[in-house]
Amino acid sequence: MPDLKPIAAKIKEADAILIGASNGLSITEGLHLFADNVAFDELFGDFKQKYGLRCILQGMMARWPSGEEKWAFWARLIHHYCGQYRPTQVMEDLKAIVGDKDYFVVTSNGECHFELCGFAPEKIYEVEGNWLTMQCARPCHDTRYPSLDLVEKLTAAGRDGHVPAELLPRCPRCGGPMDIHMCAGERMIPDTAVQEGFQNFLDTYHGKKLVVLELGIGWRNQLIKAPLMRLVANEPNSTYVTINLGEVYIADNIKEKSFGLDGHLGELLPALRKACGI
Repeated sequence: MPDLKPIAAKIKEADAILIGASNGLSITEGLHLFADNVAFDELFGDFKQKYGLRCILQGMMARWPSGEEKWAFWARLIHHYCGQYRPTQVMEDLKAIVGDKDYFVVTSNGECHFELCGFAPEKIYEVEGNWLTMQCARPCHDTRYPSLDLVEKLTAAGRDGHVPAELLPRCPRCGGPMDIHMCAGERMIPDTAVQEGFQNFLDTYHGKKLVVLELGIGWRNQLIKAPLMRLVANEPNSTYVTINLGEVYIADNIKEKSFGLDGHLGELLPALRKACGI
């Protein structure tokens, strides 16, 4: 185990913490979008056999033959990973490390586990959308709607990989089909309120002691990792902490103010929590 005391000291003296998270955190919690594994077989074995799906991500991106099949897949996915989700020890350790400091979360994960664990929704920027809201597929307007209650009804009514056509969500304005926010692609309605909140956070802590805590983000990630490293480069009093299993990358221009931890989040976060004296 590496010496975590210098990182703990930076966290304790920080004015705020900016959390960046991607697939590595989801995988630690048991949600692997890219894996053809036992968990995928147990949840989607029938879809795998019928449609040749090899992972959750393929199902999220699929061109389904019908809305009844599309929503059967999404309902089962959201019911299992959101409706039945319970906070994990990894998330509890992360919350403890943040403590009562101000924070913001930037994540490409869409399963809403941060919110479901008690992180404030207005402090979570889900850059690729999320599973617990839906929108007009066109879209004819920019309102987003909760999806979980619908998902639970669809899950209960689903049979043989289909859900009843009469239960499919329709846009309350144009009557057209609805999409899960995350699968709307280029038509995804941006969460402008959260984007503004994130910019306000950055403005508030410009020049102050900011810890960027990056969880499970690979070196190729241009959506979150690259901007976070640029932010650290431009913030003289910031500290960069990246934790990832088997792949730790830190740009040369920020190495002097950075810490890289190669290991499992389920082991390193509780150790960091302990080092912080929490």
